[in-house]
Amino acid sequence: MEFKQIRTRKIYEEVTDSILEMIKTGQYKAGDKLDSVEQLAKNFNVGRSAIREALSGLRAMGLVEMHQGEGTYITAFDASKFSLPVSSALLMKREDIKELSEVRKILEVGAVASAALNYRKEDLAEIEQALTAMKQAKGQGALGEKADLAFHLAIARATHNQMLINLMGSVAEIMVESMRETRLLLLYSEEMMGSLLEEHQEIFEAIKQRNADAAQAKMLDHLVGVEKVLSKYID
Repeated sequence: MEFKQIRTRKIYEEVTDSILEMIKTGQYKAGDKLDSVEQLAKNFNVGRSAIREALSGLRAMGLVEMHQGEGTYITAFDASKFSLPVSSALLMKREDIKELSEVRKILEVGAVASAALNYRKEDLAEIEQALTAMKQAKGQGALGEKADLAFHLAIARATHNQMLINLMGSVAEIMVESMRETRLLLLYSEEMMGSLLEEHQEIFEAIKQRNADAAQAKMLDHLVGVEKVLSKYID
């Protein structure tokens, strides 16, 4: 007899699912501006950090856009046709990591080639900004994790393929959430960050040179390396 593992849901996951349901039922429509973080925190009777986490997840799913100095807006994406909420992340087992890593390799190796061929000047600036954030976060796990996620999502956005951007966001967010759950932020320890920075820098340089083949090779090497690290610590 097999029993399904019971997993305690976090507050931000409840908020994420609530907003997602409001989008699906039409209470929020494309172009609607969400209340401020402070007001949403009051509305849901939760802390502001939970709201920020929820909005970050919704952004990764392509359901909201954050405009600097303006606020957060619902996108035109149809949530009823594609839904992969952050709360679907599981306590990872080795076979789960293997499958998720395979999905990442299929998506990201293709995405980086597309980014190399289709990026615009402003896309390069966004990718480089994420690299800078990684350098500044050296040895600080949570900050390194966020900067790494920003790097990969910036590459996805540089493809200018909206469906790919949405898929990439969901997969990357699940990987990060899984690592949080299994306390694998050691990947962003000071020792590991040096090699991660070098790998990301090489990927960036290949994109910048519009060398799709080199970008794919560098991305594949990077993802295989990450997979090996994760597999050591997950039963």
